[in-house]
Amino acid sequence: MSFTDIIKKSVLEGFNAGDLSTTDIITSLGISLLVGLFIYIIYRLSTKGGFYNRSFNKALATLPVITAAIMLAMQSNLVISLGMVGALSIVRFRNAVKDSADLTFLFWSISAGIISGAGLFKLCLILCLAVTALVFLLDLIPTFRAPCVLVISASSDSKEKDIIECIKKFSHSMRIRSRSATSKGYDWVIEIRVRKGAELVSALSDIKYVKSVNLLSHDGEVRF
Repeated sequence: MSFTDIIKKSVLEGFNAGDLSTTDIITSLGISLLVGLFIYIIYRLSTKGGFYNRSFNKALATLPVITAAIMLAMQSNLVISLGMVGALSIVRFRNAVKDSADLTFLFWSISAGIISGAGLFKLCLILCLAVTALVFLLDLIPTFRAPCVLVISASSDSKEKDIIECIKKFSHSMRIRSRSATSKGYDWVIEIRVRKGAELVSALSDIKYVKSVNLLSHDGEVRF
């Protein structure tokens, strides 16, 4: 028997349809189902209510089962495995993932399905516990307060010095991002770090030539 025949025989024996029993299939799909439900619960608990996407969460719950079924089919027959590789290579997903955390959950769901389909149930359990611990522990790490954006509109007889002195009473850090002047007055966009935002807005509003004050904050990336 030549070396090529040995390779062919070992590959074909590795993809023997009789290797997968009904018990193995039910066990793999059952574990994948439980993992999908677990990911569904973790995503719901870790996602803020205003940004929760129920349809995306349902997709996360079903992905492990689908991926595990694909893995089982690829293990059962060499021809099916090659056909699946070709079929999946032409799939294109049009929906963009808006949040980086959603991308993490997506990869977690797919990876759990692959591992369950391969029969590595202990590895799948360790993966779920590790990712869950990271998701909740990283939220406990304190972060620096994100800067706020202060937008001020004032009449033509306004004085920037008075506005800056008022801001410095409430903020230890400020940076003027833009100044604009029109026939009706002046506008400033100032980046500040402030804890008592309501008091700052009230103090600026009391200045006679200030027409409007807007304080904008966000929960996005923090610049150091």
